[in-house]
Parts: sequence; structure tokens; C-alpha cells
Amino acid sequence: MAVEEIHAEMVSSVWKVLVSPGAQVAAGDTLVILESMKMEIPVLTELSGTVQAMHVVEGEVLQEGDLIATVATG
Repeated sequence: MAVEEIHAEMVSSVWKVLVSPGAQVAAGDTLVILESMKMEIPVLTELSGTVQAMHVVEGEVLQEGDLIATVATG
């Protein structure tokens, strides 16, 4: 089993968390929506699997590289 780690690509705030641990996700599903400079940025999973953990909460400010979620595949 592989684990995909999803990280923030820029400084942003967590606008909406769409999944919770244990949820089944497909490649391309949106996990969270970030907000930066009044733009909404969906954060997608690249692989199908099960959400192991969400490391963010709504309203949290993220720095580039912060861990958002882990998804177990296989």
C-alpha cells in the first residue's frame, strides 16, 4: 500500500474541507478548497484510495509545503 501526501503549493487559507478520514476518493476528487488572493483553489488527489488523515481545519492559514492530507492507495 502506498501513501500519497498532499501539500499546499502556496500560502493560502483553508476555505472548505470536503472529505473526512476514512472517506473513499477517486483520482481527481477535490479534498479541500483553499483561498488565496480572493481566488478559490481546489486541492485534488492524484490517486484513488482512502483518506487516512486530514491535517487542516477550515480557517487555518497554510504556508507553502504544509501537509494537507494523506491518502492510502492500493
